[in-house]
Amino acid sequence: MTRDDAQPTSSEPTDPATPSPVTSTVSPPSAARGVRGADGIEIRKVTEAEYPDWMRAIAVGFLSAPAVTEAEIEGRRGGIDFDRTLGAVDAGRYVATYRSFPQTLSVPGGTLPSHAVTNVTVSPTHRRRGLLSRMMTGDLAAAKEAGTPVSTLVSAEYPIYGRFGYGPAARATSWSVELSRTGLDSRWSGPRDGGRIDLVPLDEVRKTGPELYTRFLARQPGAVSRDERWWQLATGEIQVPSMPWNEPFWAAYRSASGELEGMVAYSSDHKWDEAKQPDNTVTVEQLFTVSPEAERALWEYVCSLDWASRVRTEGRAPDDLLPDYLPDPRAARVRTHSDFLWLRILDVVRALEGRTYGVADSLVLEVRDGLGLAAGRFRLDGGPDGASCAPTGDAADLTLDAGELGALYLGDASAVRLAALGSVREDRPGAAAAAELMFRTARRPWCPDVF
Repeated sequence: MTRDDAQPTSSEPTDPATPSPVTSTVSPPSAARGVRGADGIEIRKVTEAEYPDWMRAIAVGFLSAPAVTEAEIEGRRGGIDFDRTLGAVDAGRYVATYRSFPQTLSVPGGTLPSHAVTNVTVSPTHRRRGLLSRMMTGDLAAAKEAGTPVSTLVSAEYPIYGRFGYGPAARATSWSVELSRTGLDSRWSGPRDGGRIDLVPLDEVRKTGPELYTRFLARQPGAVSRDERWWQLATGEIQVPSMPWNEPFWAAYRSASGELEGMVAYSSDHKWDEAKQPDNTVTVEQLFTVSPEAERALWEYVCSLDWASRVRTEGRAPDDLLPDYLPDPRAARVRTHSDFLWLRILDVVRALEGRTYGVADSLVLEVRDGLGLAAGRFRLDGGPDGASCAPTGDAADLTLDAGELGALYLGDASAVRLAALGSVREDRPGAAAAAELMFRTARRPWCPDVF
């Protein structure tokens, strides 16, 4: 989770101090190692000895607590790569924090390595002094130099990261379902397609969950990789005091042929009303599948639990099928709907060649970038089978900032809408409509994880 000085909120079993399994050679450039500004504040890499002070600065920036316990410090230490952990030091004390880590991002037609950014804070005593700019610009330049095509983050506040070339690339929606109104058969006793659902213990989740999620990742643009530590946190093998863990129920769907195709994790608040009737709210913490049959079966399962009055979800895809699985879709209402995953193009050629496109066509894109990392004019020739991209001197069809290209990249934003808003300039009539057909995807991108 990233921001200047905001507090993240999530019940996902994620650890902001957890790197992903992708190997990376990125480290901040020498200019970001021990560089003191005119104000006397030094930007430098964090050492292991300084790590507790850096963690205290995170707690201050996120308004978590004025102090951090030893248990919290030690619980998060295992996920830290100190070569990619930065901070701003004033008078011997950390007053700003920043960290990046390697990640795999699912894109239309494949996956790409991504430079993920997290743990961004600036203490309230040091706001508006350019500390975030000093940390981020050097780090993004290093990622660009290392050949990483894109950077990702989850922004706690909307206005901050557009000025660094990020655009909102995937949104998330949380739902609340009143079970008395769904119209589902109260006698539901299992999947209608011959499959089966079983409760599974944590050791089985650790064994089978990662492989299933890898299959899910390959088909869900916007999803990001989960490493071993993620699964250890999700199943309670590692516990961090600031991330209270209560064991959820895990259930798995297997098809009629026995293939594992979906898993769900859910918990209940265990409440009764004044008439001594169960009035539980079931919270779906995880639900990922690789087939529509599994998705339907698992939603019908959690919406048919005895003693439950309602089901709530964490952030789901903005076009999630949940409401339309119900005979009465109005039983489901949106609790929150907002931007979620932000994306920054670092290498235009590699990024645009790394995904497939809805139709075969060509576009010349003039990309503007205040940081200079992605600026230039590029010809994209792409289609359902792949793409080629190269710098060109041809006249531009569309002119847009790096942030708008990031918003378009996963297929969620509309080029036609951005042109109507004035965020994209159409230099050739019809170019926005052509970009719409190329970039947009049939299903919207979705990132299930805070990081």
